[in-house]
Amino acid sequence: MAFPAEPWDRSAEEPRPRPTLASIDAIALIVGIVVGAAIFETPSLVAANAGSAPAILGSWLLGGLISIVGALCYAELATAYPHPGGDYHYLTRAFGARLAFLFAWARMSVIQTGSIALLAFVFGDYMTQIAPLGELSASIYAAGAVILLTALNAIGIRQTRDWQRALTSAQVAGLLLLIAAGLLMAPEAPPVAAAAEGGMTPAFGLVLVFVLLTYGGWNEAAYISAELRDGRKTMMKVMVVSIGIITTLYVLFNLALLRTMTIEQIAASPAVGAELMRIVAGERGALLISLLIAASALASTNAVILTGGRSSFAMGCDFPMFSWLGRWSGRRDTPVNALLVQGGVALALVLLGTLTRNGFKTMVEFTAPVFWFFFLMTAVSLFVLRRREPDVVRPFRVPLYPLTPLLFVATCAYLLWSSLVYTGIGALVGVATLLVGAGLLLVRHRT
Repeated sequence: MAFPAEPWDRSAEEPRPRPTLASIDAIALIVGIVVGAAIFETPSLVAANAGSAPAILGSWLLGGLISIVGALCYAELATAYPHPGGDYHYLTRAFGARLAFLFAWARMSVIQTGSIALLAFVFGDYMTQIAPLGELSASIYAAGAVILLTALNAIGIRQTRDWQRALTSAQVAGLLLLIAAGLLMAPEAPPVAAAAEGGMTPAFGLVLVFVLLTYGGWNEAAYISAELRDGRKTMMKVMVVSIGIITTLYVLFNLALLRTMTIEQIAASPAVGAELMRIVAGERGALLISLLIAASALASTNAVILTGGRSSFAMGCDFPMFSWLGRWSGRRDTPVNALLVQGGVALALVLLGTLTRNGFKTMVEFTAPVFWFFFLMTAVSLFVLRRREPDVVRPFRVPLYPLTPLLFVATCAYLLWSSLVYTGIGALVGVATLLVGAGLLLVRHRT
């Protein structure tokens, strides 16, 4: 396999990404990715393992702080090396094309496509509560969402941008409705004895796994760094503002839950958002929030599809065997081929989830270990590039270096370990898929 001497070595005459996105578009994208369906499911898991209100609220605040630490590291990388490949580009510069190839393979076959299928299943599950289509209802809705949103992204960045703004508005509106209902309208839950003393319990490490899963996705901003206007100046602001909005929403939502229900009720509920609205407004309220959660999942799916196509595009730019993925449509301002391949793989994963009869859980297990492995390597790349390329202009530098990135590295390592310990067969399938890419790399290198 031929490896590029310099990443993204393309002719200047070929269409390339242009700075067409404003800061508000990037913020909408990040919020749309992160504030997805997970926030409507993980609070019950957090409550079951935290055991007290201080531990619950503290875990969500800590998750926001850890995300900001990660954002500081990514802001340095994204402003020093703006590129549509994001993590892929940083790994190429720091560790060479082979590891970058594995990452691009993982995004195309595991990480991004698994996330698309996961979110599509959430959309399908909630739409099935509203308008069931039979035994395979959730899968039908999931496949339809993948096809529709992939087509929308292939049409062009302008249509995608406007659609994302509308979906993110509905998404945040739904969460704000739940917050208002819990804090202002619902009767207070009866006081009960604390489930645990001292806040942080022996299960707090597991709590952090669920919390950071819910915060996941803010790093997708790196994939639009080449399309963000004044990206070198605004990337840090975009990340911090986005995470600040997300942390505020998450903490307020959990405050609303704690005011309305006991910790035991939260822990026992499989759908805390619907349960909260059921308490406030009955079954009609539960139906309304199901619609809004479906819109939330759709917003996140659309945002992940948009950013995922960019990393596959970067892979096509660098590796001749995938050159057809590296074609950018100047008329549409979008990588059409990369989006279509990504959509096809996501549909295959929807089929896998259908066969296992537990689509959401299967996709979580499938993506987690591979995701955290490459997140860890990207964190390490900051140290490598600081040492190897000291003369590169860095408009933003991580404060308290090297302590801040070391904290980020330690967090990624812990989540990698946890994703292997706490998941099942899906994790093995995801790792096996990554090994297929390694085998392909080995075969092509020998030819």
